[in-house]
Amino acid sequence: MTRRALDQTLGFLRSLDRTANVDEVSRLLLAELADFGIAHAMAGTVPQRGAPTRQQRSHVLVNTFPSEWGQRYLARGYAFHDPTVRQLGFSTTPFAWSDLGPRVAGDAAALKVMNEAGEFALRDGITVPLMTLDGDVAGFSLSGERLALDPADRPMLHLMATYAFGHLLRLRGRNAAVEAVKLAPREREALQWAAEGKTDWEIGEVMGISTHGVDFHLRSARTKLGTTNRTQAVAVALRRGLIH
Repeated sequence: MTRRALDQTLGFLRSLDRTANVDEVSRLLLAELADFGIAHAMAGTVPQRGAPTRQQRSHVLVNTFPSEWGQRYLARGYAFHDPTVRQLGFSTTPFAWSDLGPRVAGDAAALKVMNEAGEFALRDGITVPLMTLDGDVAGFSLSGERLALDPADRPMLHLMATYAFGHLLRLRGRNAAVEAVKLAPREREALQWAAEGKTDWEIGEVMGISTHGVDFHLRSARTKLGTTNRTQAVAVALRRGLIH
């Protein structure tokens, strides 16, 4: 990273620390990167395959894509076919969308996602692979009609995206503390027994309901907590004091 790029990055990080919400983060980031042709940003963790739209939306930390494209992307489950999302499982360093040619060729679903993105002036982009402290795979995509990026710029983007992602997670944590999730009594009870390591059958016996009923309550709790599996739901509920 050049001295100029380092100074620019440090200035961005200082400004980022002063932002108080997602809109301020996105405005700062896009203003900082406009000279590279970057016009949009999307960041979040990767949802479990087949997750419903509402749950997919809970994985998104920031999204400045055109609203019509963002709605279509979630409603049609494009995250499960998007080659940039798939690549997150194989890469640890930033990759350009143009690098994915071999992975997209012959994959009709992936080509459909990329071609439709192009209709919204999202023809070029770069994605930074990330991971949360809980081990969840995540990514930060920066895109536009045509980017003017040099490979030497990637370390700078990697650092900026990583720091911005962490800041967005902290902001979400603050919001979650203010807007506490309200679990129904049966959801809380099922989650409490799950935290103690009981199986669905054992929970059903204690609660006097079927395993289907247990699954229903646990699924509902996971959705409210914005988590994708039982372990995450228990961890989040414990952190928020919803169970103990």
